[in-house]
Amino acid sequence: MRPSEQYGLTWNRVDLVRRQITLPKSKNGKTRHIPLNSASLAAFKALRVRSSDGPCPVFVNMLGEPLKGYKHWFDLAVSEAGLTDFPWYCLRHTFASRLVMAGVDLRTVAELMGHKTIQMTMRYAHLAPQHNLAAVERLVSFKSYSGESEGEPADSSRSELVMLEEPSATITATAVESETMVAPANVQ
Repeated sequence: MRPSEQYGLTWNRVDLVRRQITLPKSKNGKTRHIPLNSASLAAFKALRVRSSDGPCPVFVNMLGEPLKGYKHWFDLAVSEAGLTDFPWYCLRHTFASRLVMAGVDLRTVAELMGHKTIQMTMRYAHLAPQHNLAAVERLVSFKSYSGESEGEPADSSRSELVMLEEPSATITATAVESETMVAPANVQ
C-alpha cells in the first residue's frame, strides 16, 4: 500500500472474514481490493485488539492513538536495524520484487501494486529470468525438425527431409502428421 492508503485506512475498509482491504479511491482513481495473506491477516487481527469499534484508524500506536504517517518513526527503526539508504518506498519495491521472483505474473503484480498501466510494473520484469527460461522450455515438448520430442531421440529410419517447392510460412522445419519432415526449399 502507498503511505496515504495505509495511514488513511479505517476498520470499515478491512474485511477480516473475506481477507480483503477495500480502498474506495486509490491513486489511480479506481477502487482497489487488496487480498490479505495469512501473515498479514494475523497482523491485522493483532492490530484490531488495540482499536475502538467503528470507522476508526487501523494504524495506531500502543496507546491506541492514530499514527499520522511513517516519517516520525521509520527512519529511527531503519537506523536501529543497521540499515542505510532504505527509504519507505523500498518496502513497495521489495513487495513487487519478491512477487516477481516468486513467479507471479506481471499483470497480477500490477494489480496488487495498484498500478494503472503494466509499464509501471515492467521495471520489475528483469527479476524473473527463470520465468523466461521456463517459457522457452515449454517448446521442448513440441516435435522438432530432427524428429525428436521430449525424452525421445530421433528415429532416422522414420523421418526424411523433404524440400518444399513453394515458399513456407516459416523458415523453420515443421513436422507433419505422417512423421515425414518438411523443410522450406531455401534451407541447405
